[in-house]
Amino acid sequence: MVWDFIQNQLLGMRWLNDLVGQGLAGLGLDIFTRLGGSVQFFIYDVIKIVVLLCLLIFLISYVQSYFPPERSRKIMGRFKGIWANIAAALLGTVTPFCSCSSIPLFMGFTSAGLPLGVTFSFLISSPMVDLGSLVLLMSIFGPQVALLYVLFGLVIAVIGGTLIQAMRMEPHVEDFVLQAAAVDISAPDLSIRDRLRYAKEQTISTFKKVFPYILLGVGIGAVIHNWIPQQWIEKILGQHNPLGVVLATLVGAPMYGDIFGTIPVAEALLQKGAQLGTVLAFMMAVTTLSLPSLIMLRRAIKPRLLWLFIAVCTAGIIIVGYLFNAIQPLLM
Repeated sequence: MVWDFIQNQLLGMRWLNDLVGQGLAGLGLDIFTRLGGSVQFFIYDVIKIVVLLCLLIFLISYVQSYFPPERSRKIMGRFKGIWANIAAALLGTVTPFCSCSSIPLFMGFTSAGLPLGVTFSFLISSPMVDLGSLVLLMSIFGPQVALLYVLFGLVIAVIGGTLIQAMRMEPHVEDFVLQAAAVDISAPDLSIRDRLRYAKEQTISTFKKVFPYILLGVGIGAVIHNWIPQQWIEKILGQHNPLGVVLATLVGAPMYGDIFGTIPVAEALLQKGAQLGTVLAFMMAVTTLSLPSLIMLRRAIKPRLLWLFIAVCTAGIIIVGYLFNAIQPLLM
């Protein structure tokens, strides 16, 4: 009962949904019509995600202030073998929220001499899994699904980086990345006030970047929630389509977004009958394999390594999607 209260009222803000519905009804809008329900869904989800977004980014950015790139590089350099991949994947959980923001850090770590597989574990983990996604997923899907999502994301990152390292793909990194001068600057000692200022600046900057995608994601979610017939979603992404996970992954891959913009779409799809693993595979694909990030990554690595990265991530996402579908009855 305690967790239900936390999930539904604190994280899920169900009280806000009721309040928005009452306000719209007071303005004469029937929230039980498609239009009224769409407006309620849009206003409620935008406010909820923005509030959680700002709080989470502020807290995570404060934590990030203890892990600047040079310190992160030194931490990862202390580990060897698969432990280095695990450390890189875990560090990815406290770094930028989208794949495009992670690529400059990936290039910096690679030029500093870290093993290529280790830097790819970071690159996969950073956009796919972060502390913010854990909390937001809890608010929608509950703690079990959220924790498994993060765990499976870390597994994909560790296995993917280990595989790339085993295939000795260093010759397929562009020369300017390998020849870049490594910057070895000790992390400055920041005061609490400096860290709070940094967290505030990061919150404002990240909010400006992701807010348009939140509006787009919530808008799409509102349309799915109130206008698309449930039987359509069940037919395409439900349990009767064995290729639903593959389709969701391939459709999500070219899109550009982050966890905050994809969650309302995932929530609406799930409520309309899509399978859990299919929805989560879509989210992973959008956050990890967006077309803009792949274009940026191509500047740093050669086509063969780029295609290997895409294949490893795609295969991992599809496998995780089917695993979630298989265990969905135990989770929900």
